[in-house]
Amino acid sequence: MKSLSLITPIVALGLLPAGALAQEGSGDGGRDEVEASRWESNHSVVVNGETVEYRAVVGSVILRDDDENATGELFYTGYFRTNGGDPSTRPVIFAYNGGPGSASFWLHMGIMGPRRVVTPNVGQQAPPPYPLVDNGYTVLDIADVVMVDPIGTGFSRPAGDTDGTHFWGMDEDAASLTQFIRRFLSENQRWNSPRYILGESYGTTRSVLLARHLQNANIDLNGIVLVSAVIDFNTLQFPDGSHIGFITNVPSFAVAAEYHDMLPGGRPDDLETFMKEVEAWALTDYAQALLAGTAVDPEQRARVLRQMHEYTGLSMEYLDKADLRVSAPEFEKELLRDRRLTLARLDTRFTGPTGDLLDLTPDHDAQSSAISSAYTSLFNTYVRDELGYDGDREYWPSGMARPWNWERQGGPPRPVRRLGAQRGTRPRTRDRTQPAPRGPAHQRDLRLRDAVLPHRVVAGATRPAAGAARQHHARGFRRRTHDVRGGEPAPAVARDAGGVHHAHGRRQPGPVAHDPVPARLRQPPAFPRG
Repeated sequence: MKSLSLITPIVALGLLPAGALAQEGSGDGGRDEVEASRWESNHSVVVNGETVEYRAVVGSVILRDDDENATGELFYTGYFRTNGGDPSTRPVIFAYNGGPGSASFWLHMGIMGPRRVVTPNVGQQAPPPYPLVDNGYTVLDIADVVMVDPIGTGFSRPAGDTDGTHFWGMDEDAASLTQFIRRFLSENQRWNSPRYILGESYGTTRSVLLARHLQNANIDLNGIVLVSAVIDFNTLQFPDGSHIGFITNVPSFAVAAEYHDMLPGGRPDDLETFMKEVEAWALTDYAQALLAGTAVDPEQRARVLRQMHEYTGLSMEYLDKADLRVSAPEFEKELLRDRRLTLARLDTRFTGPTGDLLDLTPDHDAQSSAISSAYTSLFNTYVRDELGYDGDREYWPSGMARPWNWERQGGPPRPVRRLGAQRGTRPRTRDRTQPAPRGPAHQRDLRLRDAVLPHRVVAGATRPAAGAARQHHARGFRRRTHDVRGGEPAPAVARDAGGVHHAHGRRQPGPVAHDPVPARLRQPPAFPRG
């Protein structure tokens, strides 16, 4: 079913625009010195019983400054259906992970592309060779898919004398992707196609900014899909004086404790009903106790303390010392401490050795450790063996797009905090967040943990051995458990992407569902994956 048809130099010269040869641009700068890259191949996949024939393109778009000098070569992998009607009016989805600084191979190989990595629902992936299969849950039957790797990720690189910091910032990143989309629409005759953007983890933050930049460029969108959303950073960082992160994470703690059979009252008969109860309590009794601060009535505090123990499985002594406020990393470290296990950040079904029992937060992400090798190895195999890429660039999974500029252009600087203590050190006191230096020279030390988003993964796009019943719909919080990087994707997640809630809740899949992104892979510059 897979037929490879690489473009030969003769065909390319005769049929393709200048710069469309199957080779990477020189990156030397100048209007005529950097050529776009392109590798094409033809394939098919069965989706919902229908054979979808498609053209796969590993290609690049040259980004340019106002003088038309090349500033960067931004790579993408595009999938375009060839037996699905008029291509000019087919929907096109531009998808990316987060990080910032993560390549898109998590979403690509976890749920969006026509081929996917098979990993165990829970546990360490066996060593290579890893299994790669057709993805019957791809949306390629209804929309073309373009997986985007921003500059500094994947094969994408700055060009000429342009420094990477030209692209590595909140608005800088959005501006470069705006130019990419504009040039892509022109080069592929897709200006009148319905267009969507889909981001995971920091990719959702990017989508908010990108939508504004696109609108300013007179490019409206038909829709935006947010996977493992990070819109309010207070849900992620647990800064002093903010209670929202503690409140929104309680349901995630509860469903994780239920999965590991740590609830004092045992597993509930109806998980869905139990989760609604926890969500309602977190928004009312628990929130009121936190907002009261030191003025909270002692009897009210005692009631909340007992109930939080029942919902999270954490000891009353621990919760009392924590003053009812437990961050996600602290929960991951504490829940199974007596078993000498630590919960994973993105999918709390995964566990790993706890290491130093006196540490307050984990020193690794068990899920990333379990599946990262499979994703990295299979993408590099797939892009070369099946998609025909024969360039000499290394595919950068993450960690290269740094330092990152967190200040908005045309607005006041955004305060950024770093979650937890530095790796390899033990905090003297219970740590929430520490102010991060704002100067560019200090941005290398920025560490935002993708692991602490609300409604952490316990089930979702992956199907746990315990069955789909562990998937819960957190209507009160607008989240649903979701992970787009491993296991067997659930059709509902793939088919109804706009309605997916997440459970990161990076180094995500996500996707997504990171981290993800995600070494994301082990120590991302900001959000793992994503």
